[in-house]
Amino acid sequence: MGKNILFVASVYRHLTAFHLPYIQYFQRNGYEVYVGAGEDIKVREELEALNVHCIDIVFSRSPISKDNIYAYKQLKKLFSEMKFELVHVHTPVAALLTRRAFQVAKYGKIVYTAHGFHFFKGAPKRNWLIYYTVEKIAAKWTDHLITINKEDYVNANRLLPNHKLSFVHGVGVESNSVRLSEEEKKNLREKIGLTEEHVMISFVAELNLNKNHQFLLRNWNRLKKRCPQIALCIIGTGELAKQLERFVEAENLDDVYFLGYRRDVASLLQISDMVTLLSHREGLPKSIMEAMVEGLPCVVTNTRGLRDLISDGKNGYVVNHGDEEALVTAFEQLIESKELRRELGGQAKELVKPYLLENVLMEYIEIYEKLL
Repeated sequence: MGKNILFVASVYRHLTAFHLPYIQYFQRNGYEVYVGAGEDIKVREELEALNVHCIDIVFSRSPISKDNIYAYKQLKKLFSEMKFELVHVHTPVAALLTRRAFQVAKYGKIVYTAHGFHFFKGAPKRNWLIYYTVEKIAAKWTDHLITINKEDYVNANRLLPNHKLSFVHGVGVESNSVRLSEEEKKNLREKIGLTEEHVMISFVAELNLNKNHQFLLRNWNRLKKRCPQIALCIIGTGELAKQLERFVEAENLDDVYFLGYRRDVASLLQISDMVTLLSHREGLPKSIMEAMVEGLPCVVTNTRGLRDLISDGKNGYVVNHGDEEALVTAFEQLIESKELRRELGGQAKELVKPYLLENVLMEYIEIYEKLL
């Protein structure tokens, strides 16, 4: 009988976006790799083209959805019929259901990577009451728990003994080997509508309340008066897209560009002067690591995961939530000084090294070998 590994997440694109190197590690070492997830047939086809066995499991973010009842029964049946050396789970609902269902299996280990607990410093008491309690219960179904930021690692010590815990530097970020020529950079900027004089701020994130685009947009005219050469490129899609576009139009915000979903984010970073992310909640955002790899300073909020990556005044600026003056001042300092951008961007390249894929992969391999 062959050796089997299972990865589970709510949607296939989570696995292709973050976990392909780990899937391919197991394949290179003689394992048959299965993935369980839902949505997006095209992404499933991408995985199948890589000889990954896909099992469609529809998870819902709502814990009381009938979809989750069916998903749980499907998982129990799977674990009754197949043996897995290791099951690696991701995303909260999928991870909870899979860990519970795995109890029918009398073979193998299950490991959970928490990409950002919903309970954290500053979170509503309701989050602690619900999500901490759920994780405390699920801990007894977990052979190993991996966290990707320091605050979560501290909180994880309340859930499991230390030998069942690991801290790793995220999911790994790769250097971009495809470099644009100066002519290509100029053409890309022109396609967006930027001139050579514009200082470009990139905001790479899903358009939702958590990512907090409004914090910057509310202060855009104020910043624009101080620094008329700035431009903002909002990269991503989401439920607030139309609302944010209407706000920009109603407030007459100049030089704000909605670029939507882009496959060329790596190229857009090459024409950016800085990157921002102002989230209320994060695990360890890959978009900021990608900016750091590119040598770009970042302006972020004082949020778990963001402050793991950005040190105030060293490789960017960290501003408290709601501190509008600090936000505007941070951008103003970077916009007005190309030398400061170069200095902080150089520090960013140094500080991102532990988060590079080749280093994070070794951290995961050490955990996998210990469990197997």
